[in-house]
Amino acid sequence: MNAVSPALVKVRYIVNLTWTVLCAVTCVVAAYFWGPWWHIGTAFFAVLFVWLLWLIPAQVCNMGWLETEDELLITKGKLWHKFTVVPYGRIQFVDVTAGPVARAYGMKTVKLHTASAGTDATIKGLPAEEADALRERLAVQARERMSGL
Repeated sequence: MNAVSPALVKVRYIVNLTWTVLCAVTCVVAAYFWGPWWHIGTAFFAVLFVWLLWLIPAQVCNMGWLETEDELLITKGKLWHKFTVVPYGRIQFVDVTAGPVARAYGMKTVKLHTASAGTDATIKGLPAEEADALRERLAVQARERMSGL
């Protein structure tokens, strides 16, 4: 399996931990003005912060993808492992996106769209050049396989 960029850990830390800290600070301020019961929320967000410090690197370590002759294989997840096999002939179109934080770190997300709405064929954290090249290769493979249907 090809691993995603290790910089995805930093990006996910920035995105997820920022919101966790902001919510914890909001609970501290609310506890100051409206009563100590808000410290329950502060404790919740503190525990969530520590949990995410462990979980994010573990998840990124388990994310990967592999192009085979007939399909794209995607694996992800630490606690709930998911292994997705997408035949090239089932790919309708491929999206390449990047949010502002991911773009700052030079990463993109590749999302495959198939006829099945329930397919979660997303590869997050690819270097920008690699994501664009993968999109091109997948588009070519999808056109070749689709023409035979």
